Amino acid sequence: MNNTELIQGNVADPEKVEEFLDMLHENLAPVENLMMYYECAVMVIETKFNILNERFSLQYDRNPIETIKTRVKSYDSIIRKMVRKNIAPTLDDIAANMFDIAGVRVICSFERDVYLLADHLLAQEDVILLQKKDYIKNPKENGYRSLHLIISIPIYTEEGKKIIPVEVQLRTIAMDFWASLEHKIRYKKDIPEELRDELALHLKDCAEKSRQLDIDFQNIYLRMLGEDNPALCISDENLK
Repeated sequence: MNNTELIQGNVADPEKVEEFLDMLHENLAPVENLMMYYECAVMVIETKFNILNERFSLQYDRNPIETIKTRVKSYDSIIRKMVRKNIAPTLDDIAANMFDIAGVRVICSFERDVYLLADHLLAQEDVILLQKKDYIKNPKENGYRSLHLIISIPIYTEEGKKIIPVEVQLRTIAMDFWASLEHKIRYKKDIPEELRDELALHLKDCAEKSRQLDIDFQNIYLRMLGEDNPALCISDENLK
């Protein structure tokens, strides 16, 4: 008997229906609570970036952020990663070993703004840096560039304070466009292997070109503002 038949068979019996619903809620509630924590964490980080963007707009008449994208991994993605990483199938183990369930991606016009926003985010006392991977200074072999931060932040519920990890990716428009195309090619299953290899080489070449575009666009912008303009608000140390 499948689940549909089981439910349909119990519809005539109100007690059985309530028993089934209680069982369902009892098993789903912990999972839904955990996912709610990640949803809240995403909202907190998105709000922090929106505030930073607004502050720069008011103080310096410019917006370092072009777009903010957020997501919380689906149940399917969590389970697949759990199996792939050999993580025990418990909520505690998933929470302790998966740091990218909640994700925020920030798209900037210029590479300089990537580091600017990262600096301002990490300067906030409730934001704790757990891991940093700078794929801008050290691109992946395929040409991928982005700044990845794993941070933890507190959220507050009726149960008290919860510390939740969030993956933050910061990249320029050019980096994001490249990554989007690479993702489409990587996950398109019906591409012949020979063509896939050819496209990978072409993409790597495009990554170099987009890197040069980022440099050129940023240099034009810096010349327009003037190197000592307070709107830049970032140490050159981060750009070395």
